[in-house]
Amino acid sequence: MGGVNAPFCVLTIAGSDSGGGAGIQSDQRTIRAVGGHALIALTAVTAQDTKGITAWSPVRDALIRAQIDSALAGYPVSAVKTGLLPGPGAIRAVLAALRRYPSIPLVVDPVLASSSGTRFLSAEGARVLRKSLFPRAFLITPNWPEAAALTGLPVRTHAQAEKAGVKLARECGRPVLVKGGHAPGAACRDCLAMPSGDAIWYEFPRIETLNTHGTGCVLSAAIAAWLGRGANLTEAVRLAQSFLQRALVRGRGLDWGGGRGPAFYGTR
Repeated sequence: MGGVNAPFCVLTIAGSDSGGGAGIQSDQRTIRAVGGHALIALTAVTAQDTKGITAWSPVRDALIRAQIDSALAGYPVSAVKTGLLPGPGAIRAVLAALRRYPSIPLVVDPVLASSSGTRFLSAEGARVLRKSLFPRAFLITPNWPEAAALTGLPVRTHAQAEKAGVKLARECGRPVLVKGGHAPGAACRDCLAMPSGDAIWYEFPRIETLNTHGTGCVLSAAIAAWLGRGANLTEAVRLAQSFLQRALVRGRGLDWGGGRGPAFYGTR
C-alpha cells in the first residue's frame, strides 16, 4: 500500500521563546508555512513577554549535540538554520554535528543579543562563531548592530552596511545578508554581500507596525525553508522577504498588550 511523500525537513537550532514570538516557536511556524517539517534542537530557554526578557538559561552543550545528531540521523534534512547559540561550546557542538553532512545548506542568524538588550553571546563566543561556524555557513544574516559588532566597522548608513557585509563575506568566504530593518526611512533595504565583493540590494516598503518581534528569526527560517525546497540563494532570499512582508502586514493591527508582538503568528 503506497504512502504519501513526507514534506522536506528543516532543522532549526535555536532558543525557546516563552512568548512564542521568536526563536524555536517562530521558526517552526515559518518552516511549516513554507511547506516543510520543522525539526528542533533547543539551545536555551527564555522567559519573555512583549516587553523583554526576564530570565534565560542555556541548554548543556552535550544535549544540544545529541538533539542535532538525532535529527540528522533520523530525518532527510534538506536545510539547517541556527539562531541563539549561548556560548563557544554550543557553537562547537553544532559544527561537530554538521561535519558529517557538508552538503546540507546552513543559514546562520548570528544572535548576539535580544532586541531588548539581553546579551546572549560573549565576545569570545562571537569570535568562535566568526572563525569556526561562519566558514561552514551557506548564508549569514546579521542585522546592522550585529554586522557592526562582528566586523568592528560602524554601520549607520547603507553604504557602511555594504562595506561591513563585504568585509565579513570576504573574511569567511560566504555570502552575508545584512538586514536593513534598523535603518531609518520609508523603505527597508537588505544587502546581500558576496565574497567576490559584489553586492545585491533588495528593497521593499517599510511596514509601520509595533509587532516586529522575531523578524530576524522569521526571515532566516524562511530562507532556510526555501533553500530546503530547492530554491537558489537569491530566490530564497527574495521569497523569504516577501513572506516576511506579508506576515508584517497581517499582524500590524493586533494589540499584544502594550509591547512588541510577534512578526508572524499564523501558519500561512
